[in-house]
Amino acid sequence: MGSADGPKADETDGDARKARDTAVSERRFRFLVAGYAVSSYGTFLNMVALNLFVYETTGRALAMGLFMAVRLASGFVAGLVVGGLLARFSAKSIMLWANVGQGAVMLVLILAPDGMLTGALMAVSVVIGACGTLFMVALRSSIPEMVGEDRRAWANSLSITGRSLAMVAGFASAGVVVSLVGYTAAFLVDMATFVACAVTVALLPIAGGKGAGGSAPKGSGGSVAGKDASAAKSGRRWRPVAFLALAAAPGMGLMVALRGVDAFGSSSHNAALPIYSTSLDASNPAVFVSAFWCVWALGNIGAQQVIQRYAQRTGRSVGALGFGYGTVVMSAAFIAAFAGFPLAVTAVIALIAGAADGLTEVAYTSHLQTLPATLRGHAFGLSATFENLGFGVGMILVAAALDRFSPLAVVGWSHGAAIVVAVVFLLRVAGVRRAERTGLRKEEAVEGRPDRGDRDGAEVSRG
Repeated sequence: MGSADGPKADETDGDARKARDTAVSERRFRFLVAGYAVSSYGTFLNMVALNLFVYETTGRALAMGLFMAVRLASGFVAGLVVGGLLARFSAKSIMLWANVGQGAVMLVLILAPDGMLTGALMAVSVVIGACGTLFMVALRSSIPEMVGEDRRAWANSLSITGRSLAMVAGFASAGVVVSLVGYTAAFLVDMATFVACAVTVALLPIAGGKGAGGSAPKGSGGSVAGKDASAAKSGRRWRPVAFLALAAAPGMGLMVALRGVDAFGSSSHNAALPIYSTSLDASNPAVFVSAFWCVWALGNIGAQQVIQRYAQRTGRSVGALGFGYGTVVMSAAFIAAFAGFPLAVTAVIALIAGAADGLTEVAYTSHLQTLPATLRGHAFGLSATFENLGFGVGMILVAAALDRFSPLAVVGWSHGAAIVVAVVFLLRVAGVRRAERTGLRKEEAVEGRPDRGDRDGAEVSRG
C-alpha cells in the first residue's frame, strides 16, 4: 500500500507545481498585455494625430499619403529582418528597444524646431512603422514559450482583446485630445504610453527569441523543419529560411498568402468608409465611421471572450478551418456593410465583421505558433511583410478605383478576392485532413496503431 501511495503523492505535487507555474505565467502575461494595450492606445492615437499634424504642417494631402507609405514600407522591411533578429537576440530585448525607439522618436518630434519638422516627421514614420512590426512579431512568436503550448489560444485572444479596446479608445479620444490640449500634449501622451510599455517589458521575465532554446517539436528530427531550424539558429541565409518556414507545414504558405490578400481587402473598406459615410451624412461624416468601428470592436471583443472560454473548456484552438471560414464571413460582412442597408442592419453587420475578424486573428496567430520556435519568428516576420505589402498596394489601387467606382463595387472586388483565396485555402485544408484520416485508417488496419487525433494540417511534416 505504501509503495502505491508514493507515486500518487508525487503526481499530486507535480500537478500542483504545474498549476502554480501556469498561474504565475498567466499573471505575468496579463501584465504584459496591459502594457501592450497602453502602447497600442498610443499607436492608434498617433495614427490620427500625426496624420492631422502632417496635413496641417504641409497643407497637402499628398504628404499624408507619403507619410503612410513610408510607415508601411518600414514595416515591410522590418518583417524581412525580424526573424534573423529573433535568432540572435531575446524577444524581451527586441520588445523593450522597440518601445524605447518609438518613445524616443516622439520626443525628437516634440523638440524639433520648425525648420526640421519635415525630417522629424519622416523619422517618426520610419521608426513607428519598423518598431511596431518588430514588437508585434516578437510578442506573437514568443507566446508559446511565455504561457505554454496549451494556452496559446487564450493568450492570443487576450492580447487581441487588449489591442481592440486600445483601438476604440485611441480613435475615440484622438480628436478630443488634439482639440482640447493640442498636438504637443497628444505627442507627450503618446510618448508616455511607449515608456509605460517599455517599463512593463523591462520588469517582466519574458521568454522567447534566440531560437527560443532551439528546440523543435518532438518527432520533428530529420524533417524539413528540423533542418530549417538549424539554419535559422545559425542566423545565416535568413531570407530563404523565412520562406522555408512556410513550407514546413501543409498549407502554411497559402495561409500567409491569404493573410496578405485579406490585408488588401482591408485597405478597401478603410479607404471607402469615409466616402460612404459622407454620402450618408455630408454635414457630419465622422459619426458613421466612429460608430461603425465601435460596433466592430464590440464584435471583436465579444468573439475573444467566446474563444477564451472555448479554449479553457476544451483545451483546443479554433484551428486553420476557423481562419478560412472566418475570412469568408468577415469579407462578406464588409461587402454587405456598403450595400445601403438601414443603420440598424448595418450595425449588426459591423458586429459580425468584428467577431469574424477576431476569430481569424486568433486562428491565424495560433496556427503559425505551431511551427518550431526557430522558424516561428521568420514565419511571423514574412507574414508581417505580406500584410504590409497587401495593405500598401491596396491603398494605392483602391484610392485610384474610388475615383471611378462606387464604394460597394471597390470593396466587393477587393474582399471578393479574399473570399476566393479563402475557399481555395479551405479546400486545401480539407484535402490534407482527408489524406491524413485515410493514412491513419491504413495504419490502423495494417499495424493496429491507435488514432493520433485530428492534426488540422498545422503540424510540421515529418521526414
